[in-house]
Amino acid sequence: MATARKSASDRDLLRMKPGPHPVVTCYLKIEPRDRTRQKYLTKVKNRVKDLEYGLPSLGWDKAQMAVIKSDLKRIVTFLSNAEKLPTSQGVAIFASKGHKLFEVRPLPKVHRSRLIVDRTPLVRELAASEEEFGRLFTVVLDRATALIWEVTAFGAKMIRKVETEITRGGRYHQTRSRADWTAEHTYHNRIQNEKRRHFEAVARALFEVDRRSPGHQVVVAGAGSDAAALEPYLHSYLADRLIGVAKMAPKDATAGSVQELTMSVRAGHARASEHRHIDEFKEALGTGWAVNGVQETLEALGNGQVRMLLVDGATVQAGFRSLATGRLATGAVDLRPDGDVVPTLDVIDDAIEEALRQRVALDVLHDDESQHEINGLAALLRFK
Repeated sequence: MATARKSASDRDLLRMKPGPHPVVTCYLKIEPRDRTRQKYLTKVKNRVKDLEYGLPSLGWDKAQMAVIKSDLKRIVTFLSNAEKLPTSQGVAIFASKGHKLFEVRPLPKVHRSRLIVDRTPLVRELAASEEEFGRLFTVVLDRATALIWEVTAFGAKMIRKVETEITRGGRYHQTRSRADWTAEHTYHNRIQNEKRRHFEAVARALFEVDRRSPGHQVVVAGAGSDAAALEPYLHSYLADRLIGVAKMAPKDATAGSVQELTMSVRAGHARASEHRHIDEFKEALGTGWAVNGVQETLEALGNGQVRMLLVDGATVQAGFRSLATGRLATGAVDLRPDGDVVPTLDVIDDAIEEALRQRVALDVLHDDESQHEINGLAALLRFK
């Protein structure tokens, strides 16, 4: 995993004030499909070309544009070496020659790949990322052993082991005698009781761990049907946070494999949530509790009406931002009452940043079917 190069501390990044020096912020998805044939690099290079082409319209002088291009080149050079990339599914890079800053941060996920230049680093997604991911508990079990893992955005560690004494041996070999039929019944009862005691012990251990330091979500993995069999034994507080089950035996559980499995289950849960949000949006649209379309959504975002912002992950649209209020629009005329405005290369990216600032729920849609339901941007409203 790459080691982040730092010229500013976490606190400095979060507290940096606008100044004369431009800062380039890059958020990049580096999921397995993005790493194939370095697709992520092609995406970045295309965004770099678009940004360099649009720089003259963004108000930077000649010297600042030269510095920005130098910072963009540093970012591309870093990303060109795949071995330097973190093992996470996302990365944030902040570069500013004027601030002597070049910092790389692994992220558990990135809402959408973005490349922005401003007078401060855009750190809201970075700040929200670990808080949003939180801590998960992943239980990996079989009929005799359970390993409870704590999984965060950047790693996994085993924090509890549960072992239950069980009857060894395989299938019961019966004969035709009555005594053997009774013995077989007793044998199978003992096996079932052992399983029940084991699942109860695992559920109890997980509850104790969670009470000491609550986790956001729970994943259960096991060999065969063991994972699904644990669910009925979980306390309701934990069952409500169970986001999925998967296949893995305790003997195969390592920090890397457990985190990878947990991220995969979490991604599947997010895709299911995406479809639920679209269903909720379609219902709300008919009653006036949702808006659809880039301009309509930007107006609602500027008015503080948005409860959840839905973003088509593939949409790119130029727009404008008010210098006085920060409001966004697709046309400068829509911001005329605000005074001076500046162009922005992608108002969709700016909408994401504004949603993060307002702490609005955010769902960037990547499923084709879901994307077709919205016109670039859409929102569920908290008030009309």
